[in-house]
Amino acid sequence: MLRWQPRHRYARIGYRWLQRIFLAACVFAILFFSLNWVFPLPDKVEYSTIITDSKGEVVHAFLTKDEKWRMKTELDEISPLLRKTIIEKEDKYFYSHPGVNALAISRAFVKNIFRWKRTSGASTITMQVARALEPKSRTYFNKMIEMFRALQLEWKYSKNEILQLYLNLVPYGGNIEGVKSASILYFKKNPDHLSLAEITALSIIPNRPSSLVMGKHNDRIVQERNRWLQYFAREKVFTQKEITDALSEPLTATRGTVPQLMPHFAWKLKQQGGDIIRTNIELNTQLKTEKLVADYARILTLKNIRNAAVIIIDNQTHKVITYVGSANFKDTIDAGQVNGAKAIRQPGSTLKPLLYGLCIDQGLMTPKAIITDVAVNYNGYAPENYDKQFNGYVTMEYALEHSLNIPAVKGLQWLGKDPFIDKLAACQFQQIKKDQSKLGLSMILGGCGASLEELTGMYSLFANNGRYIPPKYTQEAFEAPGQGEKILSAAATFMINEILSKVNRPDFPLNWQSTEHMPKIAWKTGTSYGRRDAWSIGYNRKYTVGVWTGNFSALGIPELSGANIATPLLFKIFNTIDYDSDEQWFTQPQDCDIRMVCSETGLPPGANCKHTVTDYFIPLISTSQLCDNIQEVAISGDNKISYCKTCQPADGYKKKLFRVVSPDMQRYYEERHLVYEKMPPHNPACERVFKEGGPAITSPRNGSEYFISKKHPEPLQLSCNVGNDVHKVFWYINNQFYKAGDAFNRQFFIPEEGPVKISCTDDKGRNRDIWIRVKYVDL
Repeated sequence: MLRWQPRHRYARIGYRWLQRIFLAACVFAILFFSLNWVFPLPDKVEYSTIITDSKGEVVHAFLTKDEKWRMKTELDEISPLLRKTIIEKEDKYFYSHPGVNALAISRAFVKNIFRWKRTSGASTITMQVARALEPKSRTYFNKMIEMFRALQLEWKYSKNEILQLYLNLVPYGGNIEGVKSASILYFKKNPDHLSLAEITALSIIPNRPSSLVMGKHNDRIVQERNRWLQYFAREKVFTQKEITDALSEPLTATRGTVPQLMPHFAWKLKQQGGDIIRTNIELNTQLKTEKLVADYARILTLKNIRNAAVIIIDNQTHKVITYVGSANFKDTIDAGQVNGAKAIRQPGSTLKPLLYGLCIDQGLMTPKAIITDVAVNYNGYAPENYDKQFNGYVTMEYALEHSLNIPAVKGLQWLGKDPFIDKLAACQFQQIKKDQSKLGLSMILGGCGASLEELTGMYSLFANNGRYIPPKYTQEAFEAPGQGEKILSAAATFMINEILSKVNRPDFPLNWQSTEHMPKIAWKTGTSYGRRDAWSIGYNRKYTVGVWTGNFSALGIPELSGANIATPLLFKIFNTIDYDSDEQWFTQPQDCDIRMVCSETGLPPGANCKHTVTDYFIPLISTSQLCDNIQEVAISGDNKISYCKTCQPADGYKKKLFRVVSPDMQRYYEERHLVYEKMPPHNPACERVFKEGGPAITSPRNGSEYFISKKHPEPLQLSCNVGNDVHKVFWYINNQFYKAGDAFNRQFFIPEEGPVKISCTDDKGRNRDIWIRVKYVDL
């Protein structure tokens, strides 16, 4: 028993020491976590916002609030060469210590004691990060705080994240912090592209930032760099060839400037927040387009038109590859810093293709459908065409090609304002969605607000079979589920594409010559009210390009129009980005078919139709109603009266084909003295009661208020539209007979003040009433 006693005693001693160590560890852990809770790690770092292009190159950057260039280096930008060099120079045991290197600290402490001066700080990379996060004067007490912070860092972050923090915070003199900022400012490249010589040169500057200034002390930096390279050679950190190449590499770096490209886009994205914003901008295309816009704007200044904006979307990826906000960002005279691509402006006629496409999908129209382009009045709103002329019967495709206003307003009235706005809202038209309750039929002519961003994004759906996928401004942009939101059918989209791709159009710029190698595109122009904005938006399978031209001051210019000002720039851009392309055009989808229709109505031909044309249509959607434009009418032998089935005699009549002419077209013909075959008036002896087809009063406007000068009162006009069987109308004012006259003659009267009732009765006894309010004023 005595022989085992010492061992037993030693075991008890060892057990006590284990207990003490465990107890000390517990106390240390409790103390550490308590202090960690009371004094949290100040690790919130503000980085410079940097904007990168599609290849990851920095194209724009912004100073931090404390006026520093502190660009964040991502983990994947820390190349193995950069990692190896920094760790070997600064902290070769970085991956093995817990944030504090006890042996190095002990060695430094001994040296400092015996030499009575600071000879070595023994700071690890983690401790240097702690000092950068919380700068303090160098005292022993602060060194203890620094070590505590280092332990906090090691607890919270991985080794690679700590190294990343070090590379992001290391000072390089002046207002430059972080290896990425230094790499871009001194070498004009990202840190993962640095050579061994460049990395070593950068690694020595933080130790002496005032005496080793890149561009001023390059000889001293090379001397110090080579000393460290030779140390790496002795330690066999790199191969002899790598060291030799690095030693022979010259150092010509000097402080440059941070790229400030695509400034409008950069400022737009900065508002979203973030340290690194990765865009889809193709820098080569961006710079080419910027030059085209700047050169073109200089020419436009001769016409007092001073600005332009352009957006280009890649239709295959839906990425925004070019974004130009103005002709010159630095132009303070013409408000060059205004972002014309984002600004809300009047869109002119640019919304018409979407409207016609929706009408096709609702079975309201087909390309050859006939619409009357004549004077019309919707509760006081009387739209006019651009040239203030009327065209009578027109096809839908003609109306779109010539951007006629009245057919578009009719189309919106048939479709409904709210369904149209719902589709625009689905295409992210924010201002239109916001103003929905205020908008009326005039919105289709530009009486609303839209931006070039929204319009270009909307037009990209025509290149995507009618499906809207939001444009992707950044690489982190939200991916739309599936294939995007369906706005139009593929068939309607194809029909619109065919119409907008024709070159024999009035909005084709006459002075444009370089079309020989231009790719086939579809495009639509628009000019806002007062000629303040000119738009031209085009697309093919590859790209959608949106162009706005005008003045940020909203100054109207007589020469400003989408066709003559915006479209030439659109063509120049397509000629540059898709020159001589043989890309296949859009193909006819399965849900789009071809049929014969009557050329006078656009409907499937009836028994009496003589002239037909081919037309696209959507089976089971487009109307199948047969054309009844030519009707057989019983008339008297002397061609003076016509009979309905009620009053048709047993004999003594004959039948003749007549074209049905609506009242509004009859007025159109009468006012222009155009000859057309009129149907004889209905049999006056007929006892049939006419309940429909009464006169439509077009002037004055129902529900309107009229202000008349007391000194110089001007009469109000009385006019109406009637059926082709009406020849005479009778006017009544406040239920008192006023005057009778021919159906298409205008009458005039001076009303009394207050509410006025106006009645019109035709020679068939059909009546229509309206009310207006009159007020006399001192003018």
